[in-house]
Amino acid sequence: MKHVIIGNGPTGLVAAETLRRLQPDAEIALIGDEKEPPYSRMAIPYYLHGNINEAGTHLRKAHDHYARHGIHLIEGRVAKVDPTAKQIEFTSGERLPYDKLLIATGSRPILPPVPGIDLPNVHTCWTLEDARAIAAKARPGSRVLQLGAGFIGCIIMEALAARGVALTVVEMGDRMVPRMMTPQAGAMIKQWVEGKGVAVHCNTGVTRIDAAASDKGLLGKIVDAVTGAAAPAGGALKVSLSTGASLEADLVICAAGVRPNVEFLAGSGIAIERGIRVDHAMRSSIADIYAAGDVTEAPGFHTGQPELNAIQPNAVDQARIAAHNMAGGTAASGGSLAINVLDTLGLISTSFGQ
Repeated sequence: MKHVIIGNGPTGLVAAETLRRLQPDAEIALIGDEKEPPYSRMAIPYYLHGNINEAGTHLRKAHDHYARHGIHLIEGRVAKVDPTAKQIEFTSGERLPYDKLLIATGSRPILPPVPGIDLPNVHTCWTLEDARAIAAKARPGSRVLQLGAGFIGCIIMEALAARGVALTVVEMGDRMVPRMMTPQAGAMIKQWVEGKGVAVHCNTGVTRIDAAASDKGLLGKIVDAVTGAAAPAGGALKVSLSTGASLEADLVICAAGVRPNVEFLAGSGIAIERGIRVDHAMRSSIADIYAAGDVTEAPGFHTGQPELNAIQPNAVDQARIAAHNMAGGTAASGGSLAINVLDTLGLISTSFGQ
């Protein structure tokens, strides 16, 4: 039996390890498109915070873990899935056959259609490569504007604040963490964050970003003189807001949400709405093709209707279920459940269910 898994994050890795336990003699290929060992995106803020080094983000620490478990790591980007031939095709043109295929490609950051979003000092915070760039630029006293105050945005915000930057957060919703918290709870989080010295603008969007010849201000100059820091390469930025105001920043972080990675499945025949439609067994609409994690629309716990639920505990549960069924079992999910625990500059909040 040859199992191919596209996506080497927590979902793909847990599925691979589960398959290995269930089928000791199976071939298992785990595909990732970054020049990194399998790592956790959720660990990136802890790297930026300085709590861990890059190796601390790695999902498995032993250098020989994958070899010992017979998991073949492949670096490459998949361009196409051909269910008729039961093969996947890489951007290089190389093809790889499978008996069972798991799609665990997760999500990618949303870049809003804002002029200037591609300027050098505008970054997402999604990959280790992103984190390295941000760590080099988010120095004490640097003016950082973060676009988005959702769940991921608040985790990034915590790491940025710990780096001693002058931080401003802009959120289009009427409160912080609008998809997770009620208006009252979101307002409480905003009040707490502002009390910690972070400027927060809700009901506010970014309309454009321009390069700006900018004076860092007295505080920034003093900090730079003490620390020896230089301005980030690429120059200062002028950020125009929907309110008519404008702010200057040395660095802009875009944390405006994520969407499932499904574009490469065009023409495959796999049923896709916002994400890959799967049943309680994590089966897609095509035989021998499964999906798990952020890339899926799976039945919800309360409604039984397809839902996007991009949280890691849900993803790894789905990974185990998919692996059991790929190995010939009959595992079924009870339905995905929205549940989050968030630490926002020391304020702990939780949200779950409907």
